[in-house]
Formats: sequence, structure tokens, C-alpha cells
Amino acid sequence: MTTPAPLPYGTPDTPRLAVRGEARLEVDPEIAHLGITVNARGTDRRNALQDLTHRNSQVLDLLKSYGDAVEKLETGRFTITPQLTEKGRNERVRAYHGTVHLTATLADFTALGELATRLAELDLTRVDGPWWSLRPDSPAHRDARQQAVREAVQRAREYAAALGAELTAVVELADNGAENTGLPAYPPPAPGGMMRTAGYGGASAPAPALDLEPQRQTVYAQVNARFTMTRPVL
Repeated sequence: MTTPAPLPYGTPDTPRLAVRGEARLEVDPEIAHLGITVNARGTDRRNALQDLTHRNSQVLDLLKSYGDAVEKLETGRFTITPQLTEKGRNERVRAYHGTVHLTATLADFTALGELATRLAELDLTRVDGPWWSLRPDSPAHRDARQQAVREAVQRAREYAAALGAELTAVVELADNGAENTGLPAYPPPAPGGMMRTAGYGGASAPAPALDLEPQRQTVYAQVNARFTMTRPVL
């Protein structure tokens, strides 16, 4: 004999209660990212490549000189592009433009402003950022999820109390969107404030280090919960 499936909305003696719990925390960032673009341009391909290689080495040496303050250093896209003359039928190369894109990740924010300033002072070097963020395994994500669960329980208790009832059991707890994996469980974090600067050389004295204030990060969590409760007093 098959056991009948439980009714989706419970029974008059054991009603079901569905609620949503949410949490939004404001926390300090844990890491910062800098985007660095190294440029070189020349009428000769080989000279442009040599200049690009030299400037890229200068950037790498500067980043590595900060030791553990730079947690991660990654080289992204490299391009060397011939630029043709605007007039004339023949395909004549006017110049070659080369770029290398790098990303540096720092957790030591005390070195961030000085490093950004020194990078911007290098010839034909562009600096973008910082982009503030949390680590994927940050405890802040766990705290937000736990707070969302507590909020769901509190909300369910208030609904039950309004009917003169009490919660008896939890029958379901699910992340928002867990039934549809095509949707994110919570919205992605907003990008941090961005500084953009480019260095063209020629400075006689080093510029003062930038004072960069970390941007607070928003952590959001949402959970759907279903409970059973005692018979309401109506």
C-alpha cells in the first residue's frame, strides 16, 4: 500500500507556513584588484616589441618588489597591432601599437596607494581600479546566510503567533533559485569605486602616494523556508 503524498498546503490540523528570509550586510573589503595596461608604439615592429617588453618588465619588477603585499599577479591579453595610413590605396603601415594587460590582487591596503602611484609614473602605463571585493570563501557570506535563516524563523514565528499557533517543524529550507539553477542565488556584488590614471614619464620627483579608502561591500543572502505549525485559534 502506497503512502499518499502530503498535501502541499498541509491540513487544518497541521497547516504549512511558507516564508522568505533575507539578510544584507555591509562589510569591509578583503582584497583589491588593480588593472595595468602597458603600451608601446613605434614605426618599426621590432622596436615597438622591444619597448613593450622593457616596460612590461619594469611593471613586473615593481609589482614583485612588494612581496607578499601582492597576492596574485596575472598577465592577460597581449596585442601588437599595425596601424595603416589613412590615405592611399596601398596598405602602408604607419606605426605598430603594442599592449600588455596585467591584473594585480592585493590584500595589504597600506601598500595599495603607493603602488598605484608608482605604476602610474611609468612610461605609457595605464592603471585602472581599484576594484574592491571579498574572497569567495569569506566568512561574511556564511554570516549573511545564517542571518537570513534566523530572519525566516523569526518571521514564521510572528505569522504563527498572529494566529494563536506555534511552529512545530521545518519541512523545507532552500536558497532562492535553488530549484532553477539558471538563476543566481543572490545578485552579484556591485563593483568598487574606480581610479583611472596613466603614466607618461617625465616626472622629476615621485608623486605622493594616493590615499585610497576601501569601499564597503554589500553581502546579500535570501532563503525560502516552509514550516508546520499547530492548529490556529481562529
